[in-house]
This record gives sequence, structure tokens and C-alpha cells, in this order.
Amino acid sequence: MSVEDFRALYEQHVGRVVAGNMKGALADMVKENIPQVFDGVDTPREAAQGFEIKDVRAEGNRMVGETVYDMGDRSIGLRSIWEWHDGRWLAAALENFPTGSEAHA
Repeated sequence: MSVEDFRALYEQHVGRVVAGNMKGALADMVKENIPQVFDGVDTPREAAQGFEIKDVRAEGNRMVGETVYDMGDRSIGLRSIWEWHDGRWLAAALENFPTGSEAHA
């Protein structure tokens, strides 16, 4: 998959997160990695007020997407690492990254 093709898939995933569609967002993840993928990671638990995709890139045989979600009271920098599983790209790991600024309510 090209980075451009992955970007389209990742944008759909981010759209589900922003809309608060957690069931849909979880469907994009490696099932065996849930719930440990969330351990110690700050993630949106409800619809976001805004977002900015910061980066989409390939790293070896993985794809990586980075987005900052505006939750109103705080910003969440969330990196998702995607791997090829069962014939499709799925998010296999999550980690936070510094947002560089605070969200404005």
C-alpha cells in the first residue's frame, strides 16, 4: 500500500474517532491487542471538538499516523502504528506524543 492510499484509510479512521464512533474506531484495530493497546495511553473517549493530522508515513513494513485531537479541555497527540493483519491494515499499537500547545476551549 502506498502512503497516499494509507492516508485515505487513516483519514476514515480519524473521522470515526472525531465523531465519537468508538465501535467503528475499535473495528480498525488488531483485536488481540485490545485492551492492552490502551494501557497508559491517553485517547479520546468521546467526540473531539477538532483535530489536525500531523503526519502519515511508512516505517518499514508498518504505517504510522499522527493526529492531535482537540478535546476542548486538552489536546491529545495520538500516534497509531498500523500493521497488515488478516488481509487488511489495522492499528496494532498506540502511543502519545507531545502536542506542542494546549487546546483552547
